[in-house]
Amino acid sequence: MANRIGIHHPTSSKVATLVLGLGVGGFIDGVVIHQLLGWHHMLSGWYPPDNPENLHLNMIGDGLFHLFCLVLVLVGVVLLNRVAPLPARALWGGLVGGWGVFNLVEGVVDHLVLGIHHVRHGPGELAWDLGFLALGAVLALAGFGISRSAHR
Repeated sequence: MANRIGIHHPTSSKVATLVLGLGVGGFIDGVVIHQLLGWHHMLSGWYPPDNPENLHLNMIGDGLFHLFCLVLVLVGVVLLNRVAPLPARALWGGLVGGWGVFNLVEGVVDHLVLGIHHVRHGPGELAWDLGFLALGAVLALAGFGISRSAHR
């Protein structure tokens, strides 16, 4: 745990960068896949956005999702403020690792277990979901590898 003068504790800095990475990963997913590419919305597996009511529900779901991501980013920033300054590799490694964990958790829970949405609905949706999980695994391993090398 860190104190007011910013004593570095590896576990607390790892938690801080993980939480920040979860929020950033969520924002990347929401902005790129939901908004820019329009492949899915947060609730599009349950409420296909094929009529105004369902589109409205999906917009609310996306908004709540982005609000949750904002809370994660803010919590991550607060936690980072409680530890000593980190080497850049530790910060970036934790961010990338957190993004990967976001993809893994969101991919398993939302895509595979609950079916809230898929990366891209329609033919091949399982392949898209598995690709999303593979990307998450690569990001998590790479990020935590980078972070670990910085803490040595």
